Amino acid sequence: MDSLTQIVLGAACGEAVLGRKIGNKALLFGAIAGTIPDLDVFVGSLLYNNEIDAMLFHRGFMHSVFFAVLGAFILGLLVHKLYNAGKRIHTTTQKDWILLFFWSLFTHPVLDCFTPYGTQLFAPVSNYRVAFNTIAVADPLYTVPFLICMIVMMFYKRQQDKRRLWLKLGIGISSMYLLLTVINKLYIDRVFKTSLIKENIVYTRFSTQPSILNNVLWYGVAETEDEYQVAFYSLLDKSNRFSEWKVLPKTRDLDSVEDLKSLAWFSNNYYSVERLNDDNYLYKDLRYPLVKTKNGYQSVFNLKLYRAGNRLDMKPFAPEMDDFKFTMNELWIRLKGI
Repeated sequence: MDSLTQIVLGAACGEAVLGRKIGNKALLFGAIAGTIPDLDVFVGSLLYNNEIDAMLFHRGFMHSVFFAVLGAFILGLLVHKLYNAGKRIHTTTQKDWILLFFWSLFTHPVLDCFTPYGTQLFAPVSNYRVAFNTIAVADPLYTVPFLICMIVMMFYKRQQDKRRLWLKLGIGISSMYLLLTVINKLYIDRVFKTSLIKENIVYTRFSTQPSILNNVLWYGVAETEDEYQVAFYSLLDKSNRFSEWKVLPKTRDLDSVEDLKSLAWFSNNYYSVERLNDDNYLYKDLRYPLVKTKNGYQSVFNLKLYRAGNRLDMKPFAPEMDDFKFTMNELWIRLKGI
């Protein structure tokens, strides 16, 4: 999920492990640890000259269980050695710090698993991308109540019971909301299946996921032999059917390049790629909801590819929204139901 959410979750883990011993410093260390897996964005840019390789490195090894265990031991031992000095000697143990870093590092990719982007939780043993598709990459209803609880908690002394109460409230409220997204997902899948039958659409597979910044408006994409059928459904709609159906061609203007196979894997094979000219292509990742712009519905996750020698490379990613305010307003209108 977004960086702020991971900071809040990491801070909560730090508080749960070491809050009673070191107070607000536990929040700080937990918050720092909670951001470490996302540093793979910068590590990838250092390791690879190719932008596709760098993008695929994100949510890979540094988002795995193995990295959480390895990082917890290395960072836990190192920080304990630095912290355990002077007046602070013997106030914490190596186990305390290993547990703080483990839970902060481990909960980060676990939470990411609930997003459509997913994460390679079992790397390097397997590159399988775990993606439950229940919550958007950024969802204020998950983050804001959690953040408020953490801020209120900071004003209580480390040994006060009310500090523990606010920690439990933050973790409890966010966890209940995450559970609600799972329930919503199960319901939405059933609605989408029924809608496909009503529309007489013969499909090979389908995927549903929430639209950006909420868990009320959902997007479904069904793959057929020659095309993709996409539609929207709000939990506030009067009818329990997906609507606003659109047909997207299953364009494959580039089949023989190895890099395309990697991108197809990244998109779980929900994609189209169009030739713009001899050496440039437009790759659309259709896992993510279309957004309404002044020029109609557009795919938000477009990658502009170009040939670089015998490989493909891509230009830096930028969401294609000609008017962000207009798009957000249309999202709000549709979210309220039809």
